[in-house]
Amino acid sequence: MPLPMPASNDSLDPRKPQSEEGFSPFATDRAEGPSIDPADVARFSAQAAEWWDPKGPFAPLHRFNPARLKFVRDRAAEHFDRDVKARAPFDGLSLIDIGCGGGLIAEPMRRMGFEVTAIDASSENIGTARAHAEQVGLDIAYRAATVEQMVEAGAGPFDVVLTMEVIEHVADPEAFIRACSKLIKPGGLMIVATLNRTLKGLLLGKVAAEYVLRWVPAGTHDWRQFLKPDELRTMLDGEPLTVTGPYGLAYDPLNDRWSEGDDVGINYMMMATRDA
Repeated sequence: MPLPMPASNDSLDPRKPQSEEGFSPFATDRAEGPSIDPADVARFSAQAAEWWDPKGPFAPLHRFNPARLKFVRDRAAEHFDRDVKARAPFDGLSLIDIGCGGGLIAEPMRRMGFEVTAIDASSENIGTARAHAEQVGLDIAYRAATVEQMVEAGAGPFDVVLTMEVIEHVADPEAFIRACSKLIKPGGLMIVATLNRTLKGLLLGKVAAEYVLRWVPAGTHDWRQFLKPDELRTMLDGEPLTVTGPYGLAYDPLNDRWSEGDDVGINYMMMATRDA
């Protein structure tokens, strides 16, 4: 379910997208790995061309996105001691967006100064993301790949690792999140966003969102794959990480907007920092 603000609306100087740069270990632009759930990949691939339509099937995500971006911006600025009022506050830092979809997070992160790598298991999603980045002159390294492929290829590590509303769609959540954590640079951070397996999460995050409000197509989520914050924390046990959260994201129906809050019963985020 997911969804004013990118933190900065200033565009960087137009550059040719460098989609192939830095990925020589890959012989093909095809995602492979145990985390893939073929049914979910097919579902999102079928809608790939509509990622950037604010009135299309991803309209709720467009409304949800400002809250996600603000959370990432503010936590990264605090962690790396950066000024969010600067034109490109994260210049010189690297970021990977795992499960990037059509690039709704990758593009604002690039505008904030991050050197962005973005991957998705759907080649169709990556095609849409690449085309849009080229249209707006942003150099983002896009690749149809899984996190397992990135780890195997020795990619990164990255200052910031993002995986937003992805873990509830993968076949093996623990293997997936542990692989994600291996891409964090020492002293870096990872932010995970997902949905909580609570009664409230079932009623609002699944039933209401899919069948009443029609925010997302029916069948988008499987409530049984939602994760409790303590389960995420346990999955990362043994890794050299400090895990904090959960941090809630709540919807205000009167103003039709999302914001950070104390309610973690539906949408929430967790943050993990790797020891320096």
